[in-house]
Amino acid sequence: MSEKHTILTADRPTGKLHIGHYIGSLRNRVKLQNTQDYNTFIMIADMQALTDNARDPEKIRNSLLQVALDYLAVGIDPEKSTILVQSQIPALSELTMHYMNIVSVNRLERNPTVKTEIRQKRFGQSVPAGFLVYPVSQTADITAFKADTVPVGDDQEPMMEQAREIVRSFNNIYNKDVLVEPYGVFPPKGEGRLPGLDGNAKMSKSLGNAIYISDDADTMQKKVMSMYTDPNHIHVEDPGQVEGNIVFTYLDVFDPDKAKVADLKAQYQHGGLGDVKIKRYLNEVLQAEFEPIRKRRAMFEQDPASVMAMLKAGSEKANVVANQTLQEVRDAIGINYF
Repeated sequence: MSEKHTILTADRPTGKLHIGHYIGSLRNRVKLQNTQDYNTFIMIADMQALTDNARDPEKIRNSLLQVALDYLAVGIDPEKSTILVQSQIPALSELTMHYMNIVSVNRLERNPTVKTEIRQKRFGQSVPAGFLVYPVSQTADITAFKADTVPVGDDQEPMMEQAREIVRSFNNIYNKDVLVEPYGVFPPKGEGRLPGLDGNAKMSKSLGNAIYISDDADTMQKKVMSMYTDPNHIHVEDPGQVEGNIVFTYLDVFDPDKAKVADLKAQYQHGGLGDVKIKRYLNEVLQAEFEPIRKRRAMFEQDPASVMAMLKAGSEKANVVANQTLQEVRDAIGINYF
């Protein structure tokens, strides 16, 4: 039997997770954990979240449990996946420090993902140092568990390339193959990002255009009925445009009945199918997908102490692995003095 691969995935706890997260990563994580071909580590990246929320730590603390509930609701199983909290793994901070010594500030500033996020967050000249070294911290997270497989969005490829550079530099400088080179696993083209309800290119907590995994049935319905469609499709009998119509984008993603979706598209383009009718149909599809998830979430929500105990146990298990890697790194550098 071939050796298992190791996966690391993570989410920043800056609020509840939405159905874009579900499509982009959560659903696939459940599938991967159930194949038993992988050792899976799933990290709640609270320290990364603090790099741009240090003055609002309560937001991170409050979101920690919510993210864990979302994980359990969608089917992530702590018996099959190790769910851990980043700040509870001290080895990650020391690994970050060691890696910072072998990467330049100039290289970090050239990282396209970092540049884009700095611009989006409008830091100007006040970029937190912790945010700038985010790719180094991410490399520490990945290498601590010797993850070779990292499911990420397309925008994270520059981060993965920088992680590989750091791994190669470390192994070359200290002439030891201690660290494992990680590779990103990217979603199929067109499937990695769900657009927002307003037609924005990305569903986002900060843009307020998201349906949350935890939304109740009424809230989900209201959000679906408010969705952006074809602004020129004024009367039912008017021919409508499918391209860029968010309702059909969601149907393509969520409805398993592809023949029915194709038929609805043809009707809409021909004229005679109203926006309200297709939104009602999309609502039915989404409710069918998320009702069992909502019920599981409500069940786990009844016992938050058990969820926190699960996070503690996962973090303790992860600590054993990360500490072993840290010892190997210290041995390679030669700083195990005593």
